[in-house]
Amino acid sequence: NAISLCQHNFVVYSKKYCEDDVDLEALVNDMNSSFESLYTSCSVQTESTSLLHNGQPPRPAAYHTHAQPTSQHQRLCRSQPMHILAVRRLQEEDQQYRTSSLPAIPNPFPELCSPASSPTLSSGSFPQCQPSGKYIIKIFSEDGMGKVVEIPADMTARDLCQFLVYKNHCVDNNSWALVEHHPALGLERCLEDHELVVQVQASMTSESKFLFRKNYAKYEFFKNPLNFFPEQMVALCQETSGTIPPSQLLQNFLNSSSCPEIQGYLYVKEMGRKSWKKLYVFLRRSGLYFSTKGTSKEPRHLQLLADLEDSNVFTVITGRKLHNAPTDFEFCIKLKILQTFSQMLCAEDEQSRTCWMTAFRLFKYGILLYQNYKIPQQRKTLLSHFSAPVRSVSENSLVAMDFSGRIGRVIDNPVEAQSAAMEEGHAWRKRSQRMNILGSPSPLHASSLSGVIHRTQLWFHGRLSREESHKMINQQGRVDGMFLLRDSQSNPKAFVLTLCHHQKIKHFQILLCEEDGQMFLSLDDGATKFTDLIQLVEFYVLNRGVLPCKLKHPCTTVAL
Repeated sequence: NAISLCQHNFVVYSKKYCEDDVDLEALVNDMNSSFESLYTSCSVQTESTSLLHNGQPPRPAAYHTHAQPTSQHQRLCRSQPMHILAVRRLQEEDQQYRTSSLPAIPNPFPELCSPASSPTLSSGSFPQCQPSGKYIIKIFSEDGMGKVVEIPADMTARDLCQFLVYKNHCVDNNSWALVEHHPALGLERCLEDHELVVQVQASMTSESKFLFRKNYAKYEFFKNPLNFFPEQMVALCQETSGTIPPSQLLQNFLNSSSCPEIQGYLYVKEMGRKSWKKLYVFLRRSGLYFSTKGTSKEPRHLQLLADLEDSNVFTVITGRKLHNAPTDFEFCIKLKILQTFSQMLCAEDEQSRTCWMTAFRLFKYGILLYQNYKIPQQRKTLLSHFSAPVRSVSENSLVAMDFSGRIGRVIDNPVEAQSAAMEEGHAWRKRSQRMNILGSPSPLHASSLSGVIHRTQLWFHGRLSREESHKMINQQGRVDGMFLLRDSQSNPKAFVLTLCHHQKIKHFQILLCEEDGQMFLSLDDGATKFTDLIQLVEFYVLNRGVLPCKLKHPCTTVAL
């Protein structure tokens, strides 16, 4: 209809101006009014017709009616949608291309050369190309051993971790994570549960690899938000009187309509140099900014450091000497498409670094992180309705027996059963003491410490150095109650308990003490004594004692 209208108007104008002298100004005015009518008809047709991906409307099967020419006094309706201007701009650009010296060759791929301002060809109009088929992924454990698995293209990091937990018979406590490790750059990060493993692998180099590791701190900020977001670093805390409740603090971060920000001093490495500059930095949903004038927040004083959309935050694991960093608390914001460093940053302490990195994740993914956190909780709730009691079937089938007589009998009275268990425990201790007196070596004797059963426990790591214990706890998350036990380097007859509390790592020495010719282990100079390390760990799992917190998360290494 639009083409017929244009042809009709052209014929009318030709007949009118061929009879008399051509008035160019009148011709231009009349043609403009006609084209405005044409744009109006095109816009009405665009509203009622769905556009294809290349921006062209579907061609009808046949033309049933011919368009009637519009009068000269019909003007463009100002209530039409805004994309009329875009259609006019497209036609003007098309006219500009046609008036060039090159011949007009039809473009078989219009979506590749369309203007960026076209409303029908925006980036959100096209569906993202999702990978398909099967892919080979190689995953390494912390001992350096690798395993090759075949996964579908739509497998997420959570699904892959669940698959590895099932295949390797690990304890499924929702603390496993897939780590993106770049040894050449000295960077690593834990993949979010919703990320596609194949897409992450496509942005990695040949030297990069995936690690299968525990990470207890992945969603710890949902449980203890005040430990992760100090009041002096959150802008909303300073605008209100008093402390914000933890639920309100997280709601401000997850709510897209609120505008929280993280602020504080950071050491920023200058591009192409080894020097660092201390700047006042702001982290917002739109990106990471620094102030060029002290702590000013005026827009004219803010400059963009890094964008959150196409970047990921990494932990630097190479140490401060490689980059000549002022502190040990480095992290990096790296673009996905770049295989080099993007922006190196350095915090003043571990709590500040954790706050910056956690806020980066919250601003980038928002409510997705909360959904990832709630999925295991909902699954646990559903299973609780159908699960058996806490005790296993074999434990439920056990009963207390009395074999003091000629025949055994079942002890039905619970009080009698408890006293029988205590008597059996005392008798076992007497038998062990008698064996020690007769010359059998005590399991806690200094000469046989290397052969006791605690060395088979997952939380015991033998001759581990102080620096290596810090590295293991950092990798698996600085959460309250993270612990491991190791041999003491300063005292060969002692052990060391390494414990994390309030994101600080502390060390407690476990010493041998002697009482009545028997050796015991104690953490508080003999006030509380234990026969072995397993008994000590079990006690401090249930009781805090002299420790700042209970033992909760054992730091373990699992081989694939």
